[in-house]
Order: sequence, then C-alpha cells, then structure tokens
Amino acid sequence: MKADRSLIYGICLALCIAALMAANLLFGSVDIPAEAVWHILSGGEAEKAGWTYIVWESRFPQCVTALLCGAALSASGLMLQTVFNNPLADSSILGISSGASLGVALVVMAGGGAVGLGLSGFFSVVLGALVGAAAVLLLILFLSFLIRDSVMLLIAGIMIGYVVSSVISLLSFFSASDNVHSFVVWGLGNFGGVSLDQLPAFSCCVAAGLLIAVLLIKPLNALLLGTRYAENLGINVRRVRNLLLLSTGILTAVTTAFCGPIAFIGLAVPHIARLLLGTSNHNSLMPVTLLCGGALALFCNLVCVLPGSLGVIPLNAVTPVVGAPVIIYVIINRRKLQYFN
Repeated sequence: MKADRSLIYGICLALCIAALMAANLLFGSVDIPAEAVWHILSGGEAEKAGWTYIVWESRFPQCVTALLCGAALSASGLMLQTVFNNPLADSSILGISSGASLGVALVVMAGGGAVGLGLSGFFSVVLGALVGAAAVLLLILFLSFLIRDSVMLLIAGIMIGYVVSSVISLLSFFSASDNVHSFVVWGLGNFGGVSLDQLPAFSCCVAAGLLIAVLLIKPLNALLLGTRYAENLGINVRRVRNLLLLSTGILTAVTTAFCGPIAFIGLAVPHIARLLLGTSNHNSLMPVTLLCGGALALFCNLVCVLPGSLGVIPLNAVTPVVGAPVIIYVIINRRKLQYFN
C-alpha cells in the first residue's frame, strides 16, 4: 500500500514538475509567445534574436537550476533530519552555507565589491563561496572524527555557524555601504546564477552529491531505529555520517555558491514528503523528497518572475511563505505525526 502511494505521488509530482518547467519557460519579464518558445527549444530561429537569447541563456538554465537546487537542498535536509534525529535540521545547520556566505562576504566587502561588475566578478563570488563552504566542511569532517555523539556534532556545527555569522557582521560594519548592499542582494537568493555554459559542471556536482545520498538510503533507514540498532546490523555509523556530511557539504556548497543561501526548502520539503506518504521509510521517502523539492523550487521561481516587467521578486522573500506554515504545523502536531521513532 505504501509502495503504491509513493508511486502515485511520484507520478503526480513528475507531471507537476513538467508543467512547472513549461510555465517557467513561458513566463518572464519579457512576453514571448508559446509558439516561439517551442520553436526556439526545437532548434529553430525566433522572430526576434533576443527571444532566443532569453530562452536559452536565461530561462532554460534557470529552470534546470531551480529543479536541481530544490532536489539538492531537500535531500540534504532529509539526511540531516534523520542522522541527527531532529525535525528542525536542514542544510544550513552545520554552518556550511554560512561558510559560503563568509567566502562571498570576503570577496564582496573585504575585496572591494565584485558582484555585478562582470564575468570575473561573478567567478570570484562563486570561488569565494566554494572555498568558504569547503573550509567549514573540512572542519566539520575533522570534528566528526573527534566527536562520536551526533547531537554534540550538531551543536558544534551550530556554534561554527554563529562564529562565521559574527565575522560577517564585523565585515558588514566596517565595509562601504555599496559593498554591503551587493552582499545583501546576493543573500536574497536567485536561481539565475548558472549560465548555459556552466550548467553541465553545476549539474555534475549536484548529481554526485545526490548519488551519495541515494546510496545512503539503507543506512538511513537503519539509523531511524537508533545508532545502536544500526551498529548491530553491521553498519559503520561513523563512516555513514562522514559520507552524509560529504554529500550534504557538496550539495550545500554548490547550490549556495551559485544561487545564494536559499531558506526553508531543505527544512520544509522532507516534512511535506512525510505528510504525503505517511512514512519515514527512505526507500520511498528519498525519491518523493527529491521530486517534491524540485517542484517547490520551480514553483517559487515562477512566483518570483510573475510581476513581469515590474521586476523579479527575491527568492528568499517567497520560500518562507511556503515553508514556514509547514514547519509550524510540524511543531504543533509533532507528537501525532511521530516521524522519528
């Protein structure tokens, strides 16, 4: 019965993703007829050369980026909620996204403000984010060898995030207002940070992180019943935890570097998937979470561009509206839901 439900929801979510991808390709700040969009995607020439550029260089990579980011953040949130037995864990809780933000802050505020100043400025921002996220990830992996208790490791990650946030606050205080504004704009989130040329590399990095997540489905199911039970089944809990941190680090670092720190998707989507399926079995929960995350990210991206010529709404102004009610519902009904046994 559970398998049938997961299959039905999987098919429905796949159809929903297809519809949302079509909507993301059709709607935007520039009005392009549906026939022209289809003709461009089929390899034909549009009536206006600018339409071809908009579809291929803006809407298509933004659409794919939203799909991959939604899946990546959702998978990270699901794994962290399971391994730390905490329904409020997500990809930012270990400080990895804060590390990426620190890298960007150093580039933008300490380095003179490179955001929006051309291709070299964009690459410096992405590089700074990747280096910052990688540094925090390596620190977390090092601590994971010293700290056996997952709860203590979680607390250590939260403390690292606070320290990094403190450094960012100091940089903001001593930086010029224009540089601070550039950093704030980056922090609002945007799925348009990946160009068509960068899309293959971005997709490969996300795919690598998601592959590790899928391979961890069986150990994650064992961890639902506790660390001791998993060890009795012959599972190396420390190795699983390190692989999970590696997967989460890759997914968080890459998505944050290119798209900024995106709130609530990684936190809310695993709960939405559990509410749909009524189970914590990762055999069905993981694929539905990936699909649900992709669908939600595409929906949020579509809402962001709905104003059309009036402008684009910041992504992090939309995601809390969707995610916060889910989290409030989970907090209120946690005893009834019984996600973590």
